[in-house]
Amino acid sequence: MHYRLTRVNRLPVGDEGSMSCLVNFNEDGETIFKEGVRPEVGWRICVGSRYARFLQKQDWWQTNVITQILEESDNRVLFETKSGSIYEWKII
Repeated sequence: MHYRLTRVNRLPVGDEGSMSCLVNFNEDGETIFKEGVRPEVGWRICVGSRYARFLQKQDWWQTNVITQILEESDNRVLFETKSGSIYEWKII
């Protein structure tokens, strides 16, 4: 699968690639990952490449914590983050 993540309410930034995973931290500060999943409230989402890309500044884009799902369909989720950014996540 291929995914795209784009911030839509400010300067449009984001990334796309074969990786879509949720990121969170446990009580010990250890990172928890869920791969190949859709955005969920309480998690950050990363989209991009699992591997380094030639001459790129970044290999993936990670959001702040998701606070609200605004719209949802089979291949698209519109959501808001703790920083007030609104993102569109899509399967493309």
